[in-house]
Amino acid sequence: MRKACLLYNPVSGGRRSRRQAELNAALSVLRAAGVEAELVAIRSPQDAAQQAREAIAQGCDTVFACGGDGTIHDILQGLAGTSAALAVLPMGTANALAHDLGMPLNAVGAARAALHSIPRRIALGRIACLDRDGKPGTHYFTVAAGVGVDAHLFYKLSTAVKGRLGMVAYYVKAWHLWMHYRMRRFQAQYVQTAPGGPGSGPATSSANVTELLAVRIRNFGGVLRELAPGASLERNDLRLVLCRTASRTAYLRYVLRGLFGQRRTTVGIELVHSEKISCRYLPAQPRPDGTPATDSPIHVEADGEFLGTLPAEITIVPDALTLLVPTNSATSGVGESLKRAATTLIDLTKMQ
Repeated sequence: MRKACLLYNPVSGGRRSRRQAELNAALSVLRAAGVEAELVAIRSPQDAAQQAREAIAQGCDTVFACGGDGTIHDILQGLAGTSAALAVLPMGTANALAHDLGMPLNAVGAARAALHSIPRRIALGRIACLDRDGKPGTHYFTVAAGVGVDAHLFYKLSTAVKGRLGMVAYYVKAWHLWMHYRMRRFQAQYVQTAPGGPGSGPATSSANVTELLAVRIRNFGGVLRELAPGASLERNDLRLVLCRTASRTAYLRYVLRGLFGQRRTTVGIELVHSEKISCRYLPAQPRPDGTPATDSPIHVEADGEFLGTLPAEITIVPDALTLLVPTNSATSGVGESLKRAATTLIDLTKMQ
């Protein structure tokens, strides 16, 4: 790392004064190590990709995404396919990618870890769908893409509420959706990765589902932890969670399975590895009186950012990004999450 740009989201994380102090401290760590570094505020989510490209054009070999998974997602659009490295400075709400990498969840610790990280080329997910205005759009992602219930959650969850309440907002809204959201089925056609690995004779399958997740990371942190066992940034495919059921109990049982680290299967929910998935609306069924049925759209998200609606196609792009991975990442993941949970419990006990 010789020259770095720290792109930061001015509205991500906690109080603005505290956030600025953390950024300045991280900047000092990098400069003390001999890195030419500067802080650059992201003008808007739409400008983040262009600002990342500008940093690369100015000679930066590393771009820090200072914020949450949404900030990483926005910056990623400008880094994909380049030789510049992405470094993560977790300052957001969920910080799922940082959890999976075993990255310290404070700015100074993350900056120090980045200095000793290993640059690794990884695959990226890519999703094409219709945007808010009904126009075709394409996005890369590192964490996961979702169609159905979870995407509806991010559609309904405003940035203001998320910033004010953090993860509480996710949990409250998710619980409300679990109680009231009307499960709508759509068609998912996917190319399943053969047991011998990508490219060794994949099989095409189809399913009518109420939710689909295409996951890249193993450990989400928080209560979700291992949402899709078998997912890994080290693989050149996606781990699909196919919800063939409309049972709310099955959804809850699956989440609880991940919460408690259980490996047992959930009836109606299937996991497969895939390289390509296409999602389409099912043919509209007429009402009993014979008139055409009209319904609300089915939503699409990636990395916790609402993108638009069906139809959608999700693929994997090998060798698409250089990611700075902490040297202890191979031993992080769920084990690191459990250590943090144990530390939290100890601290709470001391407070009693």
